[in-house]
Amino acid sequence: MIGIVGGVGPLAGIDIAKKIIEETLGNKDQDHVPFLLSSQAHRIVDRTAFILGKEKINPGFAIAEIALELEKAGASVIGIPCNTAHSAQIFNLIQEQLKEKGSRVKLLHMIHQTVDFIHTNFPDAQVGVLCTTGTRNTQLYKNAIESTALKCIEPNDNLQAKVHEAIYDETYGIKANSSPVTNRAHDVLVAAIQELKTLGAQVIILGCTELPLALQEQSYYGLPVIDPNRILARSLIHALDPNKLKPVE
Repeated sequence: MIGIVGGVGPLAGIDIAKKIIEETLGNKDQDHVPFLLSSQAHRIVDRTAFILGKEKINPGFAIAEIALELEKAGASVIGIPCNTAHSAQIFNLIQEQLKEKGSRVKLLHMIHQTVDFIHTNFPDAQVGVLCTTGTRNTQLYKNAIESTALKCIEPNDNLQAKVHEAIYDETYGIKANSSPVTNRAHDVLVAAIQELKTLGAQVIILGCTELPLALQEQSYYGLPVIDPNRILARSLIHALDPNKLKPVE
């Protein structure tokens, strides 16, 4: 069974659950893979706030606790639909906690899965990244992308501040207004993609699980858009039962 640590943010968990269903081969209800979604946002402090030093508690503790609960309920493979949760100071703690508790569950790494997909399908691309400031500051995607000899293109500080606000601002940001996303947040993000294109980006990673809620097209300004939540959904299906995974179209 697949386990999903949800609540990071809340709609990101629902989003990956939907994408697991969409990426599964099946003609009837009974063909679909079993999964459990545990959405307990109240237990997990904000990942970016922790990385930026605004929150003292490492969210990895709560994420590990929820992962263990999912394992106890029957999950054999687990995904966390939150890019920032895969930063070393959080993800390494999760792994340590699971090992300490004797867990045997397989924990997938969203960033590694995403970069592997790009390296396979866009082997010579210059990769633009849209993400929270916390994710950018840890160089999470930059390090992973450049480890494959691809080039990473990130927003400058001014543009990064706008992208972060489009996610977090309490009046128009996606976390506060996700269904529907505000026009202001959407327009800021589309403009950011255009600017990354001028810097040489040939493919764009939506490096925050809130971003696909705003950017739902497969490409913008001719640049393919990569959704790590969908990549993780496919990886979870493959880890559970490769025969259930739809081929890439």
